[in-house]
Amino acid sequence: MIFQRLIFSALAAALLVGSVQSGVQQWQAVPIILAAEQYEDLKLEAPVALEPATLVQTEAAAHDHATEAWAPADGTERVVWTWVANVLHAFSMALLVLAVMGVCLWRGTALRPVPLALWTAAAGWLVFHFWPSLGLHAEIPGMDAARLGSRQGWWLLAAVSAALACAVAAGLRSPLRWVAAAAWLALPFVVGAPHISADPLAGFSGEAQTALRALGTQFIWATTWVSLSFWACMAVACGLAFQRWLRPSLAGAFTRAIPVPGLQP
Repeated sequence: MIFQRLIFSALAAALLVGSVQSGVQQWQAVPIILAAEQYEDLKLEAPVALEPATLVQTEAAAHDHATEAWAPADGTERVVWTWVANVLHAFSMALLVLAVMGVCLWRGTALRPVPLALWTAAAGWLVFHFWPSLGLHAEIPGMDAARLGSRQGWWLLAAVSAALACAVAAGLRSPLRWVAAAAWLALPFVVGAPHISADPLAGFSGEAQTALRALGTQFIWATTWVSLSFWACMAVACGLAFQRWLRPSLAGAFTRAIPVPGLQP
């Protein structure tokens, strides 16, 4: 019963949050992406002398790109599939938020569901957006960047470090927990985010570079607003869903699980 309520609550929250996120994306981020894509064909690739092994990898990558599978067409199809992806993403995050709220209830938190959801969503925003974005900013189409694997590895390190910092700060009672949390937050920046040494917009003309730099700054702010709206909406939706459907069942289950003094099982 509790599992069914969890899935239903997460799905209800995901439909709302995913729809809001799709709307904010269309309003804030999509126009910037479309504007940046107009400059992609103007980029001049510098000739590079390739080693045989690198040449083979490049040709293989080109072949894979040429035989790329289906992709949604621009327009309604792209909007619909973006909405589906946003709902699925929101569903996974809602499951995580509701699970963390359940653990907090089990630990005896005094917070009511909506404030608890706000704190949980704030931690989610820190872990999944703000802390990784300090080292790796959102990139517009056409920008060069470090190797994808290196960026993914550093992003994962930043997210895990921020999650551990939140867990230490919220779960421990020792005053040293703040020192430990600060150490976890500093770890990914001690390692250092991967960046290329060259100009990420090398290959574009001066006028195009000026326009793309402006679009890049706008895109950083746009993705920040998209992320903030996502987690704010997630907090409200999960807080109300938890209070309405999950809290009564979880409270009853936790109460039954507490042994009564003087009674033997």
